[in-house]
Formats: sequence, structure tokens, C-alpha cells
Amino acid sequence: MMKRQLHRMRQLAHTGSSGRTPETAEFLGEDLLQVEQRLEPAKRAAHNVHKRLQACLQGQSGADMDKRVKKLPLMALSTTMAESFKELDPDSSMGKALEMTCAIQNQLARILAEFEMTLERDVLQPLSRLSEEELPAILKHKKSLQKLVSDWNTLKSRLSQAAKNSGSNQGLGGASGSHTHTTTANKVEMLKEEEEELKKKVEQCKDEYLADLYHFSTKEDSYANYFIHLLEIQADYHRKSLTSLDTALAELRDNHSQADHSPLTTAAPFSRVYGVSLRTHLQDLGRDIALPIEACVLLLLSEGMQEEGLFRLAAGASVLKRLKQTMASDPHSLEEFCSDPHAVAGALKSYLRELPEPLMTSDLYDDWMRAASLKEPGARLEALHDVCSRLPQENFNNLRYLMKFLALLAEEQDVNKMTPSNIAIVLGPNLLWPPEKEGDQAQLDAASVSSIQVVGVVEALIQNADTLFPGDINFNVSGIFPGLAPQEKVSSQQVSEELPPVTVPAPATTPAPTPAPASMAVRERTEADLPKPTSPKVSRNPTETAASAEDMTRKTKRPAPARPTMPPPQPSSTRSSPPAPSLPPGSVSPGTPQALPRRLVGTSLRAPTMPPPLPPVPPQPARRQSRRLPASPVISNMPAQVDQGVATEDRGGPEAVGGHPPPPALPPQPRPRGLISETE
Repeated sequence: MMKRQLHRMRQLAHTGSSGRTPETAEFLGEDLLQVEQRLEPAKRAAHNVHKRLQACLQGQSGADMDKRVKKLPLMALSTTMAESFKELDPDSSMGKALEMTCAIQNQLARILAEFEMTLERDVLQPLSRLSEEELPAILKHKKSLQKLVSDWNTLKSRLSQAAKNSGSNQGLGGASGSHTHTTTANKVEMLKEEEEELKKKVEQCKDEYLADLYHFSTKEDSYANYFIHLLEIQADYHRKSLTSLDTALAELRDNHSQADHSPLTTAAPFSRVYGVSLRTHLQDLGRDIALPIEACVLLLLSEGMQEEGLFRLAAGASVLKRLKQTMASDPHSLEEFCSDPHAVAGALKSYLRELPEPLMTSDLYDDWMRAASLKEPGARLEALHDVCSRLPQENFNNLRYLMKFLALLAEEQDVNKMTPSNIAIVLGPNLLWPPEKEGDQAQLDAASVSSIQVVGVVEALIQNADTLFPGDINFNVSGIFPGLAPQEKVSSQQVSEELPPVTVPAPATTPAPTPAPASMAVRERTEADLPKPTSPKVSRNPTETAASAEDMTRKTKRPAPARPTMPPPQPSSTRSSPPAPSLPPGSVSPGTPQALPRRLVGTSLRAPTMPPPLPPVPPQPARRQSRRLPASPVISNMPAQVDQGVATEDRGGPEAVGGHPPPPALPPQPRPRGLISETE
């Protein structure tokens, strides 16, 4: 038994990497040996392809059409779309587009289900039979043949050994030798019978195996057709899907274009306004001036020419993005951005910056730089004129349009602070930049120097716009912005012509106003200039008089009392108070206003607004006299000395009457706090 297993191991070791085995090689020709070598790789290929192709299926394997369609992701997408467009307006463009897309996804799901069913029937199932049934059966016959041949070879070895033993035993004499010889002969006969029977089995198995090899070699081309059929099925699936998509897409576009009533919405999408070349933009829209340039210039001419820091101050990113989208989708709605000139200026700079080629062209970049390097003004102007004449026509028209506007903007530099130099600094890098070249730091430094020269070029173009671009210009070139026509308010001289002159009336012709609350200084100045009319007599208690004067000093917003209409009467000489000392004649000018005591409230004068310096404490008799004075009502027939009040020893003398200068009055004395509170 051990010897048989060892012999089997030797046979397996002699089997080469080509798959040939000694047991079967002796029965096969060269052609069948090559066919035999392709069995194992063919089986592995069919198995692996079937496994991976099965994983590509999206539907349920082996199910019918309806069940398979329900399990597809495309059908789930179609169902979701169907539920979503029910909530939308069926007449809206989005609702119609979603409804048609839902139908297309449903159709694509059914096409996919048909494709998978065909793939299973024509490719997967044949590959499965090939890898699981046909090729394993051939390999099984090969394995059986190998085993039979191995057993046959072993039996032949045993038979040969038994024959040798039988010959050696025949030479021995005696009874024992005769018995051994008989036994050996019987064993040889048995081995011969087994060998004959096993040989028949080997022949039978060999015939079956050879038949399988011939069958495989004849059907090998049909096996290759499985993969060809796979590609044909896939091509048919994609062709049907593409046909359905093209038909639905054409119908969807037609419906969408008919629903859109704005011609500019389809004629000027966002991608055809910003980021495209100037020539393409003008040809697509049939314009002479780029849409963003004309629209932004008209907006700024309408509202923003006197905006301080225009083109220098940045606008909000969200407002700028919305303005650019409105510019591309509906330019007629741009008037709402008139109130934000910085956003309009940002949209213009963004358009110039996003051009694939600068407005002043990269081909003439060196010529612009040479013109900027000239020192003599006349030669520089001539060089700039020559470079402008070599610009393409569409670039020249747009540059002329823009420079005319920037020249108008610079005329308002006293208000908007944007001189030609400032405008060139912020707009120059957007109008001309050097061609992109990969280089070292030296080239980068040269580019930074050239940017300074670009600023000089743009500044010269703005300053000499009328010389380089002669003639007037109509900024509303296309006429599609009637509401954004330039306003006649760019020049301050025009504004002054429109406004009527304002005349300031002289003070002498102004009628006297009605008495109203006013400050003390204005009231004193007015009353000093006007003559003092006669007024009705007003009699007051000295305590009330002093209290009212104190209140007027602290509260300047109290209503002014009625102006007196009668001249003050002469003070009575029967008062017991001592007379005021008289001044020498000629010491005081009659026209000089004199300070009056606070108690003389019947006149038109009032206490000053500023408090006087603190004098000595007034004598007590005067304070007691003030307390004993009762509050008297207004009586028109009281004596004059009661009406006006005679000066006491602490208040000064009475007012002079008849144009004579009054004696000098003592400065107003502060009243004690207790007396003021009691009086009030």
C-alpha cells in the first residue's frame, strides 16, 4: 500500500507545468495535447466572468419583468420624481421638466430590465453551464483516465514481478517446490485476468476522454461567441437608451424654449456673457459694445458719477454675484442696482478681468509698454494713437466707449476723489496684463514693473480721451436700456443751471415776528435797535420781580413777556430811599446803553444771562422790607413809583426819563436762597 502511494506521488511530480500527464500523454496526439492544456484556463475564465457579470446586475436575478423593474434603482428614482412633481405647479417650467424626466427614467428602467433578462439568457446561463457542467465533465473523465492508467501500470508491474517469481520457483525440485510453483502460477493467471479487465476499462475511458476533447475543440468557437454576444447586448441596450434620451431631450428643450418668453434668457446665458472672448460675445448677441460694459456705464452715468471711491471700494460678494446673474439672464431688470454704484463698478471690473484676452490685447502688449516708456509728451501721445489704430475693431470700439466714460468720471474728481491716476490704478490691471509665461523671479519682478507702466498707459488714455478718440459718443448704443439713459447731472455746472437762484431777504425788509420764546441775547439785541413803544402798566411786587429775574437767568426757554407799549413814568420823589449819586455831565454818552436794576422789570430789558461777580451780603433791612411787601395784583391806576419800583439801598437808582442819562446803577445783587424759595 505504501509503495502504491509513493508511486502515485512520483507520477504527480513528473506532471509538467503545461498540464501534461504521463498517463494521458501516451494516448493523445499533439493537437489533442494542446486542447487538453486549454481546459483548465477555460474553466477558470468562464467561472470568474460569470461571477463578476452576475454582480453587475441591478435587478433580481431570475425574476420576471415586473418584479425586476420594481427592484431597479432607476425605477425608484422615477417614483420619487413622480411624487415630487405633484407638489409643483404643472404649468411651471420646472414642473414640466420634472414630469418628462420622470417618464424618461421609467422608460430607461424598462430598457435596463430587458437588457438584464437578455444578458442572463444568452450569456450568463451558457457561461454557467460551461464552467459548472461541460468543462468539469471533461476534466472528470481525464481524472478517471489518469487513475485507470495508473492502476493498470501498477497491475502490470505486479504481473511482471509474479511472472519472475514463478520462473524462479520452477527450478526448485521436491514436493514443496511443486506446491509453490502451482501457487505462483495461479496468482499470475489471476493478475493476467485483472490486467485484461483493467485494460478494457482504460480503453473505454480513453475513448470517452478523446471524444470530450474533440467536442471541446469543435465548440470552442461557440464559447467565444458568448463574449461577443455580451458586447452586442450591451451595445443594443445603450443604443435604445440613447435613442430614448435624444427624443425626450429634444422634446423637453422645445417645450422649455416655448415656455420662456424672454429672448435674452436663451440668447445670453451666464456662460456667454462672463468669461468668453469679446469677439464671441459680440457675435452671439449681435452687439457692438459688450453688454456688461454698456449696462454698467449707463447705470453709473445715471446714479454713481459722484460716488466717492468708485471702482476703488469693493461691493458685497452676494450683491455682485446677483448683479452678474441678472446681467446674463434679464438685463432689463438692472435698474434695481442703481442704488449700489459700487456693485455696478465691481461687475464692470469683473467682466474686464474675466476676459480670456485683455481688452487692450496681449499681442500689442509690447507696443503699449514702448509707448509708455517715452518721456516726451507729444511723442508718447503719437505712439498711443498709433497703437490704438492697430487694435481690432471690436476692441477699439469698446476701449473708446470705456475711455470716454472714464474721462467723464474724472471730471467729477472733486466730488468722487477719482482722478485719472486713481482710476488707472484700479482699472489698469484689468485692461492690460502681460502674457502668461513660466519663468523665474526675475520675470515676476519684470511683470510688477510692467504693471506700473500699464497704469501710466491707462492714465494717459483717460487724460487724452478726446484727442485719441475724437467725436461725441452715445452711451446708450443698443437702445435696450431706455430707463438707464445718462442723466444730465454729471457736471456741477449743469446742476447749477437747473436749480433756480435762491435770494436771501434783507433784515430791513423782514416784518417783525410775533412774540415767541427766544434766547436772551437775541431779544436784547432786537429790543435795543427798535424804539420802545408804550405799554400798559404792569404792577409787580419787588419780591416777584426779583424771583422772575432769577428764573429768566436760569431758564432761557421761558416765554418772553409782552413788550411794553408805554414809556416808564418818572420815579416818585417821596420815597424814603436815598437818592443815587449823580454823575458829572458829559461823563456818559446818551447813546450808550446803560445797565438797569433787576427790579425795573416794567421796562423791556431783562437780567443778563451770565451771573455777575458775588458782591457783599446785602443789609438785613432790605431783606425784611422785601418780606413785608405783599404781592400786589395788576392795577392800572396805581402810582408810577409802585409800577416801576424805586431803588432801595441795595438795588440802585431808577431809570432816567425823558432822554437824560440815568445815574449809574449798582450791579445786580444776588438774593439769598431762602428768600427766593419763599417768594416762589
